[in-house]
Amino acid sequence: MKVYLDNNATTRIAPEVFDAMLPFLTERFGNSSSFHSFGSDLMEDIEAAREKVAALLGAHAEEIVFTSGGTESDNTALLGAVTINPLKPGLVTLKIEHPAVLEAAECIKSKGHPVGISEVNSDGTLNMSSLESFISEQTGLVSIMMANNETGVIMPVEEAARKAHEAGALFHTDAVQAVSKIPLDVRLMDIDMLSISAHKFHGPKGVGALFIRKGIEIPPFMLGGHQEKGMRAGTYNTAGIVGLGVAAELAIKHLLEKNGGTGLLLERLESGILEKCPGAVIAGADADRLPNTATVLFRGVESEAAMTLLDIEGICVSSGSACSTGEESPSYVLTAMGIDTVDANTALRFSLSRYTTGREIDYVLEVLPPIIEKLRDISPYAK
Repeated sequence: MKVYLDNNATTRIAPEVFDAMLPFLTERFGNSSSFHSFGSDLMEDIEAAREKVAALLGAHAEEIVFTSGGTESDNTALLGAVTINPLKPGLVTLKIEHPAVLEAAECIKSKGHPVGISEVNSDGTLNMSSLESFISEQTGLVSIMMANNETGVIMPVEEAARKAHEAGALFHTDAVQAVSKIPLDVRLMDIDMLSISAHKFHGPKGVGALFIRKGIEIPPFMLGGHQEKGMRAGTYNTAGIVGLGVAAELAIKHLLEKNGGTGLLLERLESGILEKCPGAVIAGADADRLPNTATVLFRGVESEAAMTLLDIEGICVSSGSACSTGEESPSYVLTAMGIDTVDANTALRFSLSRYTTGREIDYVLEVLPPIIEKLRDISPYAK
């Protein structure tokens, strides 16, 4: 039996998405920027997809820029926003952001711009006092993720956006993990820019979007063509964009169902682990979290060994740490929460999708406990 519980890394493409994309990979293969109708007719499909993405985010269609994914969207927002006002070239972001944000922050810092990195609380939430301490008159952009990819902890982005705007700064959020899992509305949440990636919610890889509120003008990240009103040069990935649109449409439907099935299965998984694996601890357990994500510390068990044995049994999960032979590099997210190196290297992340079944959860709860017990018995780190 194959059980895939690594959906925060990527998701299976929805059948409806695949079916919608297929014609654009076969008979409708034209270049939408072409003069002739065989190509230009595809613009109707691209614009229809733009409307669907806008509907998911509570945005206007003209505020959506198609990109290659979350990394490009984050880079475009951060590197562009700090150039708008020479008197406000600074960035403030969060210690547990995705590398697409943190490395862009390092790039901004290397150019001599002020960069502040806010701390998190022990439950993985944004430390608001730390955030406020970094925001200054020079801050042009505050970027706080909507939900963390490792722990699923949801950040208070509305409050963070308010703090940014009070200082005259723009607010961006990386919503790559949050989109389709929790309701969001860029207008109600007063967000200026927001990043998403299709493959995180059952769309294709290689396509995403950046919401840029109307009236905000940032320089293009890619040059060489007129596409996306000059904001993003390059031939349109028509099949991918259509797939993103259908994935957005399906996400709206799933949100209306309140993610009930996924949330209940996650509760079942967590309670089963806590019952059958004594000493297990859920990271960020007391915080609001995505209804599909649990990172569990199995103290005394090396996550790499646990992942290997689970993989043999057909169960796919990920680690909260990046381990390599002869060297342990604990998750920067977990260590930022105050979790020590040894415990951080025992973390396993379970991330579900709307395709996860109760039978799969039961199988994990059957296979996982004896693996944890076996590894604890032979581990020199068992407590």
